[in-house]
Amino acid sequence: MKKIYLPIMAAFAALTITSCGGQQVANDGTGRETVEMSGAGATFPLPFYTMTFESYSGQVGDKVSYGGIGSGGGIRNLKDEIVDFAGTDAFLTDEEMKEMNPVVHVPTCMGAVVIAYNLPEVEELNLSGDVIADIFCGKISKWDDPRLKELNPGAALPAKDIIQAYRSDGSGTTFIFTDYLSKVSESWKNTYGSGKTVDFPVGQAAKGNPGVAGIIAQTPYSIGYIGSEYAFAQKIPYANVRNQRGEMVTPSAESISASAGEIPQDTRCSITNADAPGAYPISCFTWLVFYKEQNYGGRSLSQAQATLSLMKYILSDSIQQTTATVNYAPLPKQAVEISLANLKQVTYDGQPVLK
Repeated sequence: MKKIYLPIMAAFAALTITSCGGQQVANDGTGRETVEMSGAGATFPLPFYTMTFESYSGQVGDKVSYGGIGSGGGIRNLKDEIVDFAGTDAFLTDEEMKEMNPVVHVPTCMGAVVIAYNLPEVEELNLSGDVIADIFCGKISKWDDPRLKELNPGAALPAKDIIQAYRSDGSGTTFIFTDYLSKVSESWKNTYGSGKTVDFPVGQAAKGNPGVAGIIAQTPYSIGYIGSEYAFAQKIPYANVRNQRGEMVTPSAESISASAGEIPQDTRCSITNADAPGAYPISCFTWLVFYKEQNYGGRSLSQAQATLSLMKYILSDSIQQTTATVNYAPLPKQAVEISLANLKQVTYDGQPVLK
């Protein structure tokens, strides 16, 4: 992927990072020393995180590493206290949070799960939720199925077998996709349900969004669900999807943003199948999750301050405005305001980290 640099003068930023007793001082106004941070989790927002973490390191001085191992893997790493934060496209459920110390969810951007396909004879594909569900459970197995023809009048749909592709790893992308299917198909909900892992009855499995995107790109007559960034970046065709209002909607920054509704104080909410005009129905938030009490596992106060400094940086207007450059959508104002308020509740040894 071509690197996209934010409008921040990295060289100038480096000059503002001073040294004190052999230690570099972070350029975030706290007077703390610079630290190294690590995170792991969702592959869906990886291009945005790669760009943003590189920019943050150049400006503030902290080094940030992030491994795209899937949402499930990121949460496991946070439970094991081997990362500073986890990336996830699926907010933690009440049951999951009972197994951990209190956590804070910070939404970082909006995106979508798109239905990508490889149909050499077809330039545009229209789908509905019930048809998508029946494709991925194997009830619709041919591209020239009458229900697909009805949605795509005039399209040269071939008499070929449909080859489904899905995630093999614990995935927030899978959660978003199956959460949507469970809302639009009672049959899917009752048979397979939603979750980071689901027992898909047909198709080929691959690891990560890049793995599923690779299958689709290389396999004629295939279809799969992937993060919108991977379809956009690799120029893989993706379907229009009928929303709750009956509109056939193309995924875009505008149609993704149209899906945002009221956001609860803990920011945990699903926006799939939103009842809003122009809303793309498989839209989502993606989150960074970290512990509310930061004094654990030998972490220093500087580590806690750096974690919140990074979160504030991601929520800043200048960074949110860059989301579209890597095919995401910015957070609504309400999500930013709630998240900044939630950061004030984070503590180190019982005392607020942010003064």
